[in-house]
Amino acid sequence: MHGVDFIKDLAVIMLVAGVVTVIFHYLKQPVVLGYIIAGLIIGPYTSAVPFISDEKTIRTLGELGVVFLMFGLGLEFSLRKLAKVGATAFVAATAQIIVLIWVGYEIGRFFSWTPMDSIFLGAMMAISSTTITVKALEELGLKKEKFANLIYGILIVEDILAISLIVMLTGIATTGQLEAIDAAMTVGELILFMTISLAVGILLVPRLLNLVAKFQRKEMLLVTVLGLCFGFCLLVMKMEYSVALGAFLVGAMMAESRHIHTIEKLIEPVKDMFIAIFFVTIGLLLDPSVIWKYALPITLISFAVIVGKVITCSMGTFITGHDGITSMRVGMGKAQIGEFSFIIASLGLALNVTSDFLYPIVVAVSTITTLFTPYLIKGSDPFSQWMGTRIPSPVKNVLVQYSEWMSEIRSDNQLRSDLRPFVRRISFHVFVNTCVVIALFLSATKLFTFINEYVDTGHLPWFTETYQQAAMWGMSLLLSAPFMFAIYRKLEALGLLLADVRSNSGNYSESDRAAIHQLFAQMMPVLAIIALLLLVSALSSSILPPVGMLFILAIFMGTVIYLLRKQLVKIHAKLQIALTESFKENSQ
Repeated sequence: MHGVDFIKDLAVIMLVAGVVTVIFHYLKQPVVLGYIIAGLIIGPYTSAVPFISDEKTIRTLGELGVVFLMFGLGLEFSLRKLAKVGATAFVAATAQIIVLIWVGYEIGRFFSWTPMDSIFLGAMMAISSTTITVKALEELGLKKEKFANLIYGILIVEDILAISLIVMLTGIATTGQLEAIDAAMTVGELILFMTISLAVGILLVPRLLNLVAKFQRKEMLLVTVLGLCFGFCLLVMKMEYSVALGAFLVGAMMAESRHIHTIEKLIEPVKDMFIAIFFVTIGLLLDPSVIWKYALPITLISFAVIVGKVITCSMGTFITGHDGITSMRVGMGKAQIGEFSFIIASLGLALNVTSDFLYPIVVAVSTITTLFTPYLIKGSDPFSQWMGTRIPSPVKNVLVQYSEWMSEIRSDNQLRSDLRPFVRRISFHVFVNTCVVIALFLSATKLFTFINEYVDTGHLPWFTETYQQAAMWGMSLLLSAPFMFAIYRKLEALGLLLADVRSNSGNYSESDRAAIHQLFAQMMPVLAIIALLLLVSALSSSILPPVGMLFILAIFMGTVIYLLRKQLVKIHAKLQIALTESFKENSQ
């Protein structure tokens, strides 16, 4: 009987969603909005007939929709795109999120809502909708315009920051507060986890998919993709991160496979189905009476979202050197909220830290801002021209001079465009290798804790805690040695490059040039390695042996590493070549 009810519920959802979305297509409105309206039509608050008999099961399917939504965003994510978006995306996205969180919190406190409701409201207001924005640009035929590329870059950065925001909100909801140090540690651990996951995943996942694809069996590739997706999500959940993070990361790993287009075609029908159910479940939870009761907050929040995003994104784009018209187009193209807001709202309900009225409010705000999105994009040019006639001449002159100055700076930077790719590439390699070293020492710390808690070492009296610490620390040092060698060599190369630029930029004597080369090419990498060792020692203090044993262990491990230095360098070179090939395969 339960199976029959489930099939009936699913049939009702898909039939109503299909009819409504066809209507919305003819009305040239976003399909996402149609899904929400479909849920509202069959929801318990608007229908006298109980269309849905098993809401719990349907919500479970809706949660699967979150997985596929984030998985789809991950498949569209590319590290190459992130490298190309430049400062504009980071400045605009960061400014928007910070300002909107603050504005949302102040609006919540103005209406005397709880601090937790206010924090979650700010987070819901902060993230724009990738789905709605991209769909609106496609329907208007503007997806290849310059400002559209800037919007895509900002959306990529927002997706990453939104994942960080979800993790921090979970911490706030669990502990009731999050201090500055805790927030920094949370973000740091998240960046470390994401970096290592992507580095290892890009080495392994595309190769596995390429192997399975050789059989030329679509169902085999589809099952493998879904298995990797849900398996990695389970691993991430065991590590106490959100399932949304796991789905996004595994999608980003698969995005580097040469078969990404085949994977997208295979996964698209499944993804579309569960995403549709996800948005329908949002409509199921929408209570019109709550919307009417909170009409004033909804109006104020909608106004704050539109105005706040237009101002912050426009200013962020303009500050980084783009003209006023382009900046205004970017700002007015991002003035809405969507899927991440619903995920954050669902998180608050799941953790029982937000009030019931907050969910329908954010759905209503998303609906309003979604309806305005295409009109705002089309009206950006006339609005920019109108603003140009209203700005006082002194202010306009300052803005024009600033824009010209930034253009000159960007032109000067073009003169050194041959150096920037090398600096960027070296810096990225150093960052990844540093994350690997830190992860190895932290993993050894976790292993040490596991052994002491769950492994009985009583029958090994010689294997004392001190020897365990020495073994863990020595093993970590040996495993991280290839990556430390790589960090030293990369920083040495970067130092030589910077030394040449510095010494050629002025009239220096030969002794001064030698001093500059020594400073950049020798001292900088040595100091960096020392700083890294101090950092990992602090982070892994629980496995740090006593000073005397540490001194002996350091001499012994230093000798072993010196004798094996050539082999260690070869190991790292092979890993780097494999990682590089993974990127090249997808670009061919």
